[in-house]
Amino acid sequence: MTHAEALAAAAGLGLDRLDGQLLLLHAMGRGPDERAWLLAHDTNELQDAVRSNFMSLCRRRAAGEPLAYITGHREFFGLKLMVDPRVLVPRPDTETLVEWALEVIRHRPAPRVIDLGTGSGAIALAIKSRRPDAHVTATDTSAGALEVAAANARAHGMDIDFRQMTWLAGTQGHFDLIVSNPPYVAMQDKHLPGLAHEPLGALVAGPEGLDDLRAIIGQAPAHMAASGWLLLEHGYDQAEAVCALLAGAGFHNIAGRRDLAGIARCSGGQWLELG
Repeated sequence: MTHAEALAAAAGLGLDRLDGQLLLLHAMGRGPDERAWLLAHDTNELQDAVRSNFMSLCRRRAAGEPLAYITGHREFFGLKLMVDPRVLVPRPDTETLVEWALEVIRHRPAPRVIDLGTGSGAIALAIKSRRPDAHVTATDTSAGALEVAAANARAHGMDIDFRQMTWLAGTQGHFDLIVSNPPYVAMQDKHLPGLAHEPLGALVAGPEGLDDLRAIIGQAPAHMAASGWLLLEHGYDQAEAVCALLAGAGFHNIAGRRDLAGIARCSGGQWLELG
C-alpha cells in the first residue's frame, strides 16, 4: 500500500483528508508539520506494521475518537500540549479567552492569576508563556487532569502552582485575574452524543449548563484584588445570563468577546474594590 492508497482507504472510512494525513504521519513517527513531505512521496510503499497501525488509528477516528487523543497531543496558543481522555481537548475558540486575559493584565507587574478547572493546563500555560512574571495558580477537581497539566508544565519548563480543589473553595489571597473555561453544557444538550469520548464531568453543568458558572461568580468577589478581572468562557446562548450573574455579584465594566465564528463566547467583569 502506497501513501496515496492509504489516504484513499482513510477517506473510504469517512475521514477527511487532513485527519488522514495527520494519522498517517503519526503512524510513521513523523510530525504534523511534514504534510508537504507526505505529498511529495505519495508513491512510497508503507511497511506492513505501519499500514496495520494506520488503519487501526483510522478506525478509532471513524468511531468518533478525537484526533488529539489518538495522537496524544494538541497545539494551543503555539504550545504543544499532551492530552488524553482525562482532559478535554483544548479548542481554538478558547484562545479568545486567553487573548482577553493577557489584555487585562497587560499593565500589571507580576500579576496574580488563577485558572479554575485547568484540565490540560492550556489556559494557565498559555498565559504563563506570554507573561513569565505572572504568579499562576491552576486548579481542578480531577487528580488525573492535574497530572496531565503538570506534565505539560514540566515539558515547557513553566513554574505553575497546581492545586486539587473545587473552584475557589479553600483558596487564600486575592487575584488580579480569575479565569475559567468551566463546564457549561446543559444536561440534555443535543451536542453531547458527539462528545462521548471526552470526560462528562468537564462538560455538563446542570439543567441549563449554568451551575458551575454561577458557583464561580458567587465565590469570586472574596478573592478579587482591587480592579481585578473575572473572565469566563460559556455556551453560545449563555452570554446574557452570565452577564446578569456578574452584575448581580457586584462586578463592573461587564463586557464580552466573540469567538472565531462570531459567537458570544466569553464574558467578564471588573471588581473595583478589594474582595
